[in-house]
Amino acid sequence: MELESTPSPPPCDGTEIEATPVAVRRAMELLQMDDPDLKIQAAREIRRLTKNSHRCRRQLRQAVAPLVSMLRVDSPESNEPALLALLNLAVQDEKNKINIVEAGALEPIVSFLKSQNPNMQEYATASLLTLSASTTNKPIISAYGTIPLLVEILRDGSSQAKVDSVMALSNLSTHPDNLSIILETNPIPLIVDLLKTCKKSSKTAEKCCGLIESLVGYDEGRTSLTSEEGGVLAVVEVLENGTPQSREHAVGALLTMCQSDRCKYREPILREGVIPGLLELTVQGTPKSQPKARTLLQLLRESPYSRSEVEPDTLENIV
Repeated sequence: MELESTPSPPPCDGTEIEATPVAVRRAMELLQMDDPDLKIQAAREIRRLTKNSHRCRRQLRQAVAPLVSMLRVDSPESNEPALLALLNLAVQDEKNKINIVEAGALEPIVSFLKSQNPNMQEYATASLLTLSASTTNKPIISAYGTIPLLVEILRDGSSQAKVDSVMALSNLSTHPDNLSIILETNPIPLIVDLLKTCKKSSKTAEKCCGLIESLVGYDEGRTSLTSEEGGVLAVVEVLENGTPQSREHAVGALLTMCQSDRCKYREPILREGVIPGLLELTVQGTPKSQPKARTLLQLLRESPYSRSEVEPDTLENIV
């Protein structure tokens, strides 16, 4: 399931959301005016109208192009309300997501990612999270060079921007060409840092583990995870305490590592005390995680060396 940002809340000014055809028409009329202040007022109105209304998102599709034009104006006063209005228009609306990208929103959004303004950086990251939920948009978004920028946000952004960044990367990673681009940025140390600090039962942990599971399919990803202090342990902790989906990703990551080179990865995995969690997963896991847990247990039980190379029964009967 692709994640999106939640709709941005309206300003706390006590204004009631007037989701009527008259309000929609009025917002569109204001947006067409030449006065920048009226355009800003229209963008704020559109943001309010589309916060919780699928119908208003459909009715205000024609607002996409003029709002994108506001993103190109060298004025933070115009950029912020326009971006927040577009963010709400895109939530749970596939057509609006595609229209926003086709209207040319990515170029200014990328510039906001590089901005020294932390609010604009955060809103741009949230926008990419929502837009990247569209399969059509994934290759286009990555073609704009967003992946290295999202990894930079994962390193230096605000707490919320880091969460939205890893979720956007998770969305983008499902497109075949994007995973190798993500891998080139060496994101695993940053993903592990976020995984260590977030609640293991959170959606953030689920997306971190999902990314790790994909990245350890490559030798560079496996090396990066085991080289990172506490990297394997963070995955084991999710296997023990995560959501069912998170645990599925965690056991999948460890199994991929062990199957790729049992001699190399068996001991680092065993060292983190994974056995009790795996045993529980064989009974309580999802239909996908149960067989993975059983297979991984078998690989961890059996020594990769012949009996002549190790002491008899050493780690042979680990459970």
